Amino acid sequence: MTNSTLGLVAGLLLTIAIVTGGLLGLLLAIVLGGAGYLIGGHVDGERDLGSLLRGRRG
Repeated sequence: MTNSTLGLVAGLLLTIAIVTGGLLGLLLAIVLGGAGYLIGGHVDGERDLGSLLRGRRG
């Protein structure tokens, strides 16, 4: 299992622990799951978050 997948699972599990449901819970799960996936991908070297954060000026 890659760090991207582990980050996604961790983000989703944290969301379940924090939020008890509803539309806000669904949106938070998507955001935290995506963030966990991106951070895990960055750790694995699959994603370059630096270019994302620099924008077009870099």
